[in-house]
Parts: sequence; structure tokens; C-alpha cells
Amino acid sequence: MALKNRNLLLGGALTAVFLGAALLSFLWVPYDVTQLDIANKIKGPSAAHWLGTDHYGRDILAMIMVGARTSIAVAVVAVGIGMLAGVPLGLWAAARRGSLLDEVIMRGNDLVFAFPSLVIAVMITAAFGPSATNAIIAIGIFNIPVFARITRSGALTLWSRDFILAARVAGKGSARISFEHILPNVLNLLIVQGTIQFSLGILAEAGLSYVGLGAQPPIPSWGRMLADSQTFISFAPHMALFPGLAILLTVLGLNLMGDGLRDLFDPKLRRGRT
Repeated sequence: MALKNRNLLLGGALTAVFLGAALLSFLWVPYDVTQLDIANKIKGPSAAHWLGTDHYGRDILAMIMVGARTSIAVAVVAVGIGMLAGVPLGLWAAARRGSLLDEVIMRGNDLVFAFPSLVIAVMITAAFGPSATNAIIAIGIFNIPVFARITRSGALTLWSRDFILAARVAGKGSARISFEHILPNVLNLLIVQGTIQFSLGILAEAGLSYVGLGAQPPIPSWGRMLADSQTFISFAPHMALFPGLAILLTVLGLNLMGDGLRDLFDPKLRRGRT
């Protein structure tokens, strides 16, 4: 079934290309991204530099490969933070639905949603300084209520099911039921949402780096590559084109993969589209 899902195949292929580039950058890059070569600055694509060079003479292909490593690492850890904190909160709120605890958790989620990740990043940066670590914390905090809400929503539909009632009759407590029976049945929702949040994490990291709040030099970042290129775009458009395409295609691939996974996990959606 998965082999017939075009969104899943295309999205997976695009994602695999950039994940492969990130992994390859640990072993090989065409040029050292920390080495300046002023004599070859702002060169267009050529046999020596396939995607050209930037204003410091650094190879753009090498920068994109290492930048993929930065973007993917930030997004993975941020999504991990969101899942590790948000999923237990969502399960807890669903198990205590209608209680004061449920209300406190959900209103706390609303409070976090009131502050966009960029605003949270500015506050964290003001206190601790700009860095990739602080970008991870900011994006991760914003992911917590997302996973809490999706987990609670999925769990609430399961608590009245017969197999949950049978587990209660067997003497299992709410915590055990949540992790043994509820969590496996909402896992498909979490995988799809995780894919979406992963793409949003890459966008958020690029945005934070663009305004100087993400990864700091000499660590390459797609967002900072765009920021550096804006004063040269009229006569060196390749400096903005290629990192912009990297962001676009990676986010597109992840969104297509998430859409394909949603179809795969929910056949009713697939039938509704045909």
C-alpha cells in the first residue's frame, strides 16, 4: 500500500536526499566550510564549485550539506523535547478529563501558544545569548502543547472503548492503561504530527538563524546563508537561490511524507480523496 502512495514516495525521496547529504557531511564535503577563500568569492556555479561560492569564497554546496546537519539536528531534538514532555501531559490530561488537573494542563498549553516560538527564542536569547542550543529549547517548548493537544484529543476518543473498560475491570490503573493501551493506539497520530512539526522545526531554525538567534558562526545554517545573501542578491542570486531551495524542498518533502503517512494510517481519508 505504501508503494502506491505518491505523496509518501516523493516526500520520502526528498527527505532522504537531504538526510543523506547531512550524513555524508560527517564523512566528506567538497571544501572546508571554515576555510575562507577571498580570491574566489561570489563565483557562480562552475566545475570547481557546483553551486558557486559566497562572499567569503566558501563553497555553497559544502555549506548546504553541513547546514542540513544543523537544521535536522535542531529539528529532531526540538521535536523530541515536544514529544517527551507533551505526550505524557496529554495522556495525563485525558485520564483526568474534566478535572482541575486537565483544565490546568490545557490552559498552560494555551499560555505557551500565546507566545510564538520566535518570541520565546528572543526571551531565551536575551537571558542566555544566541546559540543553536537556545533555538532548540525555544522550538522544543513550543512543540510541547502541540503534542499534548494531539495526544489528549486522540486519547479522549479511546477512553470509552470496550477494551479500555475491560482493562479497568482487570484492575489496571489509569497510568498503566494510558501507556499500555492508549499510547499505542495514538502512535499513528503522533508519527504524522511529528513529521509536520519536524518540517516546522526546520523552518523555525532557519527563521531564528536568519535574524541571528540560531546557530552562530562558524557553524553553517541555511537561514544565516539567506541573511548573508540579501545584500548580494542583485548580482549573485545563487547565494540565496540554493539555500532557499534546500529549505523549500526539505519542508515540502516532510509535508508530503506526513500527508502520505496520514493517508496510510487512515484509509477513510484515502477513500475520500479518490
